[in-house]
Amino acid sequence: MKKFSRIAVSLFFLFLLVTLQVEAQNKHAFNIKDGHFMYDGKPIQIISGEMHYNRIPHQYWKHRMKMLKAMGLNTVATYVFWNMHEVEPGKWDFSGDKNLREYIKIAAEEGLHVILRFGPYACAEWEFGGYPWWLQNVEGLELRRDNDQFLKYTDLYIKRLYQEVKDLLITNGGPIIMVQVENEFGSYVSQRKDIPLEEHRKYNAKIKEQLLKAGFNTPLFTSDGTWLFEGGSIEGVLPTANGENNVINLKKAVDKYNGGKGPYMVAEFYPGWLSHWAEPFPSVSASAIARTADNYLKNDVSFNLYMAHGGTNFGFTSGANYDNKHDIQPDLTSYDYDAPISEAGWVTPKYDSLRSVISRNVKWKLPPVPAPIPVIEIPSIKLTRVADVLSYLEKGNKVESDVPLTFEQLNQGYGYVLYSRRFNQPISGILDVSGLRDYAIVYVNGEKVGELNRYDKKYKMPINIPFNSTLQLLVENMGRINYGSEIVNNKKGIISPVKIDDMEMDGNWEMYKLPMDEAPDLEAFSHADVYSNKTLSTDALVGRPLVYEGTFSLTNVGDTFIDMSDWGKGIIFVNGKNLGRYWNVGPQQTLYVPGVWLKKGLNKILIFEQVNDHIRTEVRTIKTPILNQLKK
Repeated sequence: MKKFSRIAVSLFFLFLLVTLQVEAQNKHAFNIKDGHFMYDGKPIQIISGEMHYNRIPHQYWKHRMKMLKAMGLNTVATYVFWNMHEVEPGKWDFSGDKNLREYIKIAAEEGLHVILRFGPYACAEWEFGGYPWWLQNVEGLELRRDNDQFLKYTDLYIKRLYQEVKDLLITNGGPIIMVQVENEFGSYVSQRKDIPLEEHRKYNAKIKEQLLKAGFNTPLFTSDGTWLFEGGSIEGVLPTANGENNVINLKKAVDKYNGGKGPYMVAEFYPGWLSHWAEPFPSVSASAIARTADNYLKNDVSFNLYMAHGGTNFGFTSGANYDNKHDIQPDLTSYDYDAPISEAGWVTPKYDSLRSVISRNVKWKLPPVPAPIPVIEIPSIKLTRVADVLSYLEKGNKVESDVPLTFEQLNQGYGYVLYSRRFNQPISGILDVSGLRDYAIVYVNGEKVGELNRYDKKYKMPINIPFNSTLQLLVENMGRINYGSEIVNNKKGIISPVKIDDMEMDGNWEMYKLPMDEAPDLEAFSHADVYSNKTLSTDALVGRPLVYEGTFSLTNVGDTFIDMSDWGKGIIFVNGKNLGRYWNVGPQQTLYVPGVWLKKGLNKILIFEQVNDHIRTEVRTIKTPILNQLKK
């Protein structure tokens, strides 16, 4: 027995030695040295593409990684959206399309390095720039500041994120080569002149320290326009540039803030651009992008295509911008971005141009381009039932208050709220909802009388409320602002008193929550509020918000696009998945349906139509998206 024990111990140590040797062989090194990015001791040029896991069904991640690799990229970059993971304080979700670990592991399997852009602020045309909406309910918390309450939550987020990815850092044998500190902070500094520059710098330095203390021991970098390095750079952290096409300017700026040497990287090289509802869909020339990429490659400038593949803002994840002309500019559901890889993962002329340029400048052979996901068309989906949402809501639970409450006060992040007030006496005049955030349909006794919206700064309209009548406003959150100084003013719903002829309508407000966090169940509606296809044409339903329901059978599944060009405004669920928002103003007129969300046999569609200017009995899908049909 003693001899057997000695043999077992010897075998164990032999196994351990072999395991350690294999791990040592598989472990790679990445660092910044002598003005270069170094991988296993040799200079490397990072040729990266931005692609966000949350914007792509997880079943397609491998396909999209192969698309990046075939374009000639050696790296994938992704933001981490805090609000997708900490859905409420202390409640974390890294499952399904939020499985960051799996996404990074697939990148490694496909031979791609990973750049992690954790935030805590992301921007990215994403709801609230990635911040959880509930942060606004924390007493004393101020976003993006040297504020104890805010930094307490960022520290918890960073530590939780480290638990998810610690073994995936390059220093621990994983593919993550770099981690970003904050994001475009120099831009924020330039807009918040009310905060001393020294305080801005203290905040940024504290985010860096939180990263280091958590264990993020890879090279760190910041990302700003070169003209904003003064406010966004951090001592000991590599500054990289956004949107800088001039190599000379890039090198001058980096040298100034990085001890007179490189490496040089454009962290956001824009092959396309973001797009808003009610505005033309932007486009960028393929030849111009190819020329810029060629210039980078020939001058040892690393770059990250933002976006290489945009994907989709499913559900309520799209954010918003703002300018002086519009109080809000809601982002489209599609995040196609005019990127080299389209929303549905297709090759574009821009892809072909970049692949050609990169192949001429690198020493490795590019793999073949993977085939696209199959596409199907469904000529007609019959809508056989509808449910009256106003009637349903007013029979449900209500919150009473003397004044309208915000979404945040109602503890609701997204979706809709119905605000209702009974008037015992008649009143007429100019209805003023200057505190509207962001879009409202106005009813009197259930009859539609108008629309208000923040995009057009349309906050006022004539109103006539008869004796013993009810004013109703169905208010939609169209996405919290994700960029700029207004990010700190992001409450939703109605945030100030409702007025008629400048008199505040206080008292007797009732609020009915409609978060639409799950697909509505028509079986939960009362029998009187659900109508069959035999009564769909009834005029009594026109102008009222409805949920349309239909089913369809498939023998083969594939990607498709629901054509909503004849509809008004709303959201769609297919087999329980929220595809996102449609709005007939355009330019987007279709919603992308990933084939992995369909199934052979019976499928269900639910359409929440807010405007409902006429009754519909069917909807169809098409094989090609419509993203540039502006109707406004």
